[in-house]
Amino acid sequence: MSVSDVAGLIAAIAFVLLVGLCAVPLLKLGSVLDETRASVKELTDHTVPVLDETAQLVASSNGQLDNVDKVTTAAAQVSQNVSALTALFAATLGGPVVKVAAFSYGVRRAFGGLAAGARKGR
Repeated sequence: MSVSDVAGLIAAIAFVLLVGLCAVPLLKLGSVLDETRASVKELTDHTVPVLDETAQLVASSNGQLDNVDKVTTAAAQVSQNVSALTALFAATLGGPVVKVAAFSYGVRRAFGGLAAGARKGR
């Protein structure tokens, strides 16, 4: 065995050790990538139903907002009808009621004056 054979054997052993040292981090990186893939799959499996439920919730909320809009429109119409009815009542009965009140006030004053005059005359 010559010096060159020994040097070649040492170089071959060093190369095997270098490949072995490089293989360990690559194997660990492979397992990390496998775990990452599994985590992403699990996250996707749990996220898709949540997104579906969220879409259903938004659709339901839109339906409820439509119902609220209908109720609000109906309440506005009722308010307008009550306002119109109040104006009609005030226009129809307001004037005569004021006249009756003024007339009754005048009658009370007249009878009050007659009663006061009758007391003075006694």
